[in-house]
Amino acid sequence: MRGTAMLTPRIRTLGAALRNARVEAHFGVRELARRVGANPALLSNWELGQRVPGIEDVAGILGALGVVGEHKQRILYLARGTADPGWITLGRQAAPDHMAGLLACERAATSLVEWQPLLVPGLLQIPDYARALFLAEGLSREVAERQADARIARRPLVVGPLAIPFEVLLGEAALGNPVGGTETMARQLRFIADLAATSAKLRVRVVRISSGAHPGLGGQFSLYGMRSADPIVYFEHYSSGAFVLDAGDVGTYRDVIGQIRESALSPADSVTFIEQLAAEFRTASRPPPESGPPPSGL
Repeated sequence: MRGTAMLTPRIRTLGAALRNARVEAHFGVRELARRVGANPALLSNWELGQRVPGIEDVAGILGALGVVGEHKQRILYLARGTADPGWITLGRQAAPDHMAGLLACERAATSLVEWQPLLVPGLLQIPDYARALFLAEGLSREVAERQADARIARRPLVVGPLAIPFEVLLGEAALGNPVGGTETMARQLRFIADLAATSAKLRVRVVRISSGAHPGLGGQFSLYGMRSADPIVYFEHYSSGAFVLDAGDVGTYRDVIGQIRESALSPADSVTFIEQLAAEFRTASRPPPESGPPPSGL
């Protein structure tokens, strides 16, 4: 049993993952504590990230809860290296460790805000758009298909009965780059507009290029809201990912989000703008009409 520790992103995510696993298995704290031979107060401290369980403690909890397979491996992965103040995963997002960290954050989050200046967020990408991005990275078509399917499989986080509140702040450039071609982009934008207009959990706001300078120009990031704890900020890079705490006494990225919102269109105007772009891409994707034979007598 380890003592108290600084609240790091990995500790916070591990605690939330343990709590979610317990709730999904319909166990109370006292019942689980009895099963694993731990003090209920200690178990609560583990879930809150106030104390850090050893990997053998985590394995015992998962065994008692009946957690198996990839879900078990993701939580065990979190239990390693919890003392690191930062959390960096090497490899592209599809790499096992990188994806394990991302999925663990998503499962623990109670809300999500994502700023994307250049691309449609992965959680809202249609298969053809995602596949085009993976192919552009040099992946084979077979691997690109698998990665696109895996990306779509994460969508229940933001679409459907188990969705969490999801705010998307989109740079205009993300909407104007025809990834996968004009026809694919037309369908991608139509999907976002339709979903934003009908979902109670999704809010999309567009930042026009003409809005000028704002802090979001520094690059994309995602902010995961956590129950009773500071949010975790995730940065995706080409061959790595980083997770850091947005500490309560600083709230740097929450402030950045507020400033990006000030530069953005309203949700209603954003949907209208996306619909207009979708129509333009749809028109551009249609072949020109064939010219008929010249009039007789000419």
